[in-house]
Amino acid sequence: MTALWISHVTVTDPESYGLYAKAAGPAIAAYGGEFLARGGRYRQMEGTERARNVVARFPSFDAAVSCYNSPEYQAALVHARGASERDLVIVEEAKPAEG
Repeated sequence: MTALWISHVTVTDPESYGLYAKAAGPAIAAYGGEFLARGGRYRQMEGTERARNVVARFPSFDAAVSCYNSPEYQAALVHARGASERDLVIVEEAKPAEG
């Protein structure tokens, strides 16, 4: 089953965060991740608003977790720490309903 990587971000240092984004994209792609949403228009309906919202789909829950823990992604993440306030969750997608 596929999994979604859902991140809500407030960028506090655009230059450093840009370094993160540049390095994170290839790391995510290396684990089969593809971006479904990356910034763009949104409306906060509940909870804490963060101006940047990112959703990536991975081929499996394990691939998403492995990507996050990978040396490549962790190297990118160094640039996001201190340059953003972030929440990130990995969620396994539900099986489609059989009809």
